[in-house]
Amino acid sequence: MRTHATAQHTGTDPGQCDVTAVRTVDGTRAYVLLDGIGRRESTQEWALKTARYLGRTAARLGDAEAGLRYVYNLTRDDAIHYGRGPMAAAVVAVKAPGKPLSVAWCGDSRAYLLEQGIAIRLTDDHNKRRVYPPTAMYPHGGNRNNLTSCLGSDLDDDAVRNRYGHPAIESKTREITGPCRLALLSDGAYEPHEDARHDLYVELADEPLTTIAREFVDLAVDTAVKTSRALDPNRVYADNASILLADIQP
Repeated sequence: MRTHATAQHTGTDPGQCDVTAVRTVDGTRAYVLLDGIGRRESTQEWALKTARYLGRTAARLGDAEAGLRYVYNLTRDDAIHYGRGPMAAAVVAVKAPGKPLSVAWCGDSRAYLLEQGIAIRLTDDHNKRRVYPPTAMYPHGGNRNNLTSCLGSDLDDDAVRNRYGHPAIESKTREITGPCRLALLSDGAYEPHEDARHDLYVELADEPLTTIAREFVDLAVDTAVKTSRALDPNRVYADNASILLADIQP
C-alpha cells in the first residue's frame, strides 16, 4: 500500500518551482520538499534535480541534517565560484526503521507531525519575521517572505548566524512511538491555512492520502485568492502550494 502522496497547485503564478522527492536506501526513507525561488523554468529544473539528489544523499547517510548540509555545501560552492544561481527553501525528513525521525531545513518550508489529535510543528522558519517578530508597535513584524537562509546561498553557518541569529541549517529529531503522519509544506500551502486559523490536523488527518493532499493545496489557493481579493480586487494573488504527506511507523 502506498504510504505517501504529494499534490501541487500553481496558484495564480504562471509557473511551478516547488518540487518533492521520496527516496529509499536500504530501508531508510527520505522525504524532500523544495520551494524554488522565482518562476524561471531553469529554477524548476534545478530544484527537481537537487531534490532528487538530496533525497538519495539523506537516505544513504541516514540523517536529514547530514544530507542537507552536504547538498547545501555543494550549492554554496557553486554560488561562490560561479555567482548566485537558482535558490530554494528546503526541508528534508529521514526515517529509518527503529530510529528517531530526523528533520532538517533551510528557508521557510515546514515539517509537521500529526499525532494524538494535534499537528506538531517541527521547524522554525528562516525568514525576516523570525528575526523581527511582531510587536505592539509593528504588529506584522519582519517580512515573512524575505528568507534568511536557503539552498543556493553563498553564506555559511557563521555568516548567517552573525547576520540573522540562526545557522544556515537547523535540525531536529523526534522519537516515533506509534503510527503517525508527516507533512512537508511550502509556504504557499501553509500560510493561507495558518492565516485563516484552519486546524491542520483536521485538514490533514483523513484518508485517502492522495485526496487529502489535493484538497489541502486547493483550499490553500482558494483561501489566498479570497483573502487577497477582499484586500484589493486588483491584486488577487495565490502562491504555488505544495505538500508531501507520509504515513510513518516507529
